[in-house]
Amino acid sequence: MKARDRRLLIAGGVLTGLAVAVALVMNAFRSNLVFFYTPTQVQTGEAPQGRVFRVGGLVEVGSVQRDGVKVRFKVSDTRHGLPVEYDGLLPDLFKEGKGVVAQGRIQAGVFRAQEVLAKHDENYMPPEAAEALARAQRGGTLKTGGRE
Repeated sequence: MKARDRRLLIAGGVLTGLAVAVALVMNAFRSNLVFFYTPTQVQTGEAPQGRVFRVGGLVEVGSVQRDGVKVRFKVSDTRHGLPVEYDGLLPDLFKEGKGVVAQGRIQAGVFRAQEVLAKHDENYMPPEAAEALARAQRGGTLKTGGRE
């Protein structure tokens, strides 16, 4: 084998290895990507079925029901409410009428949360949730889920 052929073979092997590595990284990134949706987007079917995503808005006043560590509540974007079920301890700052983001998936019309995040102070709300609430209050349409 000539030196030129050997260099081409090595270059081809390096490029193939690099392509495989990039494909594996992109696949891992895509599978770990979690999108944010509002209750209105979930109700209109824009949220993925069978995949984990985040939903955010305000906890509807009077909707919180506790049964031990099992909690049921509704998340609202002022247009639609979405029932949420969560098994576990809620953050100390979780309250009715306050902002919340829950991560989980839809099962039988109910959002089964794996994680519930509450705001860290009185003025904070995740940017995606704040924007979605503002659009819902203006009556605008909510078309795409933002990345979280």
